Formats: sequence, C-alpha cells, structure tokens
Amino acid sequence: MHPEENPRRWLSRVRKMARSLPMVLLAAMAVLVGINETGHLRSQDAVGQMALGRSTHSDVSTLLQSMLDAETGQRGYLLTGDETYLTPYDLAIATVQTKLDRLRQQFVHAPEDMQEFGLLSQQIACKLAEMELSLRLRRQGNIDAWKFILNTDMGKECMQAIHQHALELIQRSDRRVQNGQRQIEQSLMLSRIGIATVTVIGLLAFSMYLRQARALQAVNQREQELLERERDRLEGLVRERTATLSALANHLQQVREEERGHLARELHDELGALLTAAKLDVARLKSKIDATPPDVAERLRHLTETLNSGIALKRRIIEDLRPSSLSNLGLSAAIEILTRECAERAGIEVETSLESVQLPEATQLTVYRMVQEALTNIGKYAKARRVLVSVHSHPRHVAVQVRDDGLGFDPVSVRPNSHGLAGMRHRVEAAGGRLSIASRPGGGTLVSAILPLEYTPGTPPALQGV
Repeated sequence: MHPEENPRRWLSRVRKMARSLPMVLLAAMAVLVGINETGHLRSQDAVGQMALGRSTHSDVSTLLQSMLDAETGQRGYLLTGDETYLTPYDLAIATVQTKLDRLRQQFVHAPEDMQEFGLLSQQIACKLAEMELSLRLRRQGNIDAWKFILNTDMGKECMQAIHQHALELIQRSDRRVQNGQRQIEQSLMLSRIGIATVTVIGLLAFSMYLRQARALQAVNQREQELLERERDRLEGLVRERTATLSALANHLQQVREEERGHLARELHDELGALLTAAKLDVARLKSKIDATPPDVAERLRHLTETLNSGIALKRRIIEDLRPSSLSNLGLSAAIEILTRECAERAGIEVETSLESVQLPEATQLTVYRMVQEALTNIGKYAKARRVLVSVHSHPRHVAVQVRDDGLGFDPVSVRPNSHGLAGMRHRVEAAGGRLSIASRPGGGTLVSAILPLEYTPGTPPALQGV
C-alpha cells in the first residue's frame, strides 16, 4: 500500500463529511429557528396576557380602594361638616373615573369581561349617585334626609355588589396571568427540546471538528500570538496618545489660567488706572465749573455713576478671571465670598460648611472653579431655592460637594457637548481626583468631588490614596 494512501483516504472521508455537515447543521438550525420563533410568538402573546392581567388586577384594586376612600371622605363630611374631608373624596372620585376609563379600554376586545365590567360600572354609578345625593342634602341642611339615606342599606348593598364584581374581574385577570405562565412554560419546553436536539447534532459535529482542529491548532496559536502582539502594540499606542492628549489638555488649562491671570493684571493696571484717572478728572471738573444748572449737574452725576459702574464691572471681571480672594484670603474665605455674591445675584439661599484644608495652589483653584461652575449652572438652569456648599478635610483627601434642591436632570441624557460639566470633570481628574454627579428630574442635583491632598501628575488617582 502506498504511504500516502491512508492520508488520502482520510482526507477524502473528511471532505465528504465536510460537505454533508453543513446540510445537517443547516437543517437542524432551521428546525431550531422554527421552534424558537413559534415559542417567541407564543411567549409574546403570553406576556401580553400577563401584562393585561396584572394591569387589570392593579386597576381594579385601585378602583376599590378609591371607592373606600371616597366613602370615608363622604361619611367624614356628613358626620362633622368639615370641608377638609371633601378633598380626599374629590381625589378618590377623580381616580375612580380614571380607572374606569382605563378598564373600559382594556376590555374593548373581551366581551365577557366587558359584560362584568358593565355591571361593576352600574354599581359604582349607583354608589356615587347615593354619595353625591347625601352630600347635596347635607349642604342644604336637610339633616333628616341625609341621615335617612346614610342609615339605609342601599349604599352597603352597592358596595357589596362592587366588591363581588371587582373580585370576579380580579379572578379573571389572575386566570389570564396563569394562562400566560402556562404558555411560557410550554414555549420553554419546546425550546428545551429544540436545544437538546441541536445539542446532540452539535456534539456530533464537534467530534468531527476535533479531528480537524489538531491540524489547525498550530496555525491558530501563531495567529493568536500575532494578534496579542498587535493588541499590545495598539494598547500601548492608545495609552501613549491618551497621556499626550491629557498632558496637552492640562497644558491648555494651565495656559488658560495664566492668560486669565495676565488679562486680570492688565485690566487692573491699565483699565483700572484709566477709570480712576477719569474719576479724578470728573472730581476736578466739579470743583472748577459751575454745576448749578440742572443739566450740567445731571450730566456730572450720570458721568460719575457710569465711571463707578465701570470700576465695579472691572472688579467683577477681574475676580471672575483670577479671584484675588483665593490668593490673599485662602480657599475657605474665597468660597464664602463666591457663595455670598451668588446668593445676592441669583436671589437664592446658599449655605456653607467649610473646613480649613491644606491644598496646593493649583488644587485650590480647581476646587474654586468647580464650585464657581456649579453655582453658575444652578443660577442658570436649576431654579433652586436652597444650595449647600461643603468642603471637608480627611486624612488623605478633601471632599467637596455642591447640593441644590432645584429641578434636577437625567445625567444619562446630558449631551456630550455640555462643556460646563466636562470642564469640571477634566479639572478634577487633572488634579488626581474623581467627580461624580447625582441627579434626577425634580430631585435636585449633587455635584461631589474627591481630591487627594498630594498629587503627582501622571500618577493614577487610585495610587494617590483617594
């Protein structure tokens, strides 16, 4: 026998199996897809039934509770004459009408349930009419009439009938849920059978695959090694680019602050000198000209007020560009001044809880800018009444929080181009800290940051003891 005959025969058998294997797998997959699709449709129908059943159960239960609340409010008003009992009564009546409308929509395609619902609606209408009549007689001062109605069994019989019809609807909804559960169980059973069948076929195919896998193992291993080397190279490239971009962003941030400081100094030295000189000139003019004419006096007064406004605007711009209080008075005093100005400008109550902290100058500026940006956002968008700004010192880090009771928002829906939040996050992370924002619509917003007391640029925050 030729030495290559056995390999050739084995290769021929492998080729035949390889040609028949896709057909078998395709047929098995088609069967499995058919079973899964049928189970999916049945499950969807069952889920719909279960959802409808649970919704019916919930709505009927709420309807019963609302009827009880309405009856309680009505009786409270009848016995005491206190109008406050009518508030829960009116709310319960509104809820009853809402739930009746919802149940009517649910039962449009269920004639039997609609018939039972019609009986329930009749009894509810009867009970509501009886309660409304009692209230009207009580308001008219007809004591004997409303007491007579209250002591009759008509309202009690209506409530009993309402309970019976509601219980019947609840039982039907529970049966609908149970039917849906049985359908889902049947669908799962079909899926199990299909999966078991395909599993058997897959095991057979796997045994055939193993016979060929050994020949491909070495090639796959070499390819895996190449992929791992390429992945390591790309990860290193990404880390390098990320570090470069981070360093560039930090540099731009530093340059921005330096430019702000330079502009603040220029405004203070040049523009401040010009405005002060102009104000002195106005003072000299007042002493040298006749200011008795009304128009001249008015013009001088207006000029003085304009110069004072310009000086105040100059000071505010300089403080926004480079807060002098931060370098002269420290972080706590600077934040106190910032919050006080924000409270006066926005008309909101701002409370502070500030501890003395020892932070590098750059980190102090980061905290100040974070609080400043948070207060700016609150003044623009939050419509808050109260704001709490806190700075607390810990052994290895500082915690900064700005909390408001405003409108709030959904953090997930924040647009990527929201530069204010992105700027705060970058500042904090550039200082080795972590920024978190917790908010929900109507629940206010909490902006919190944790910054290390000492930070070496380029070191991950986790290594700084944050």
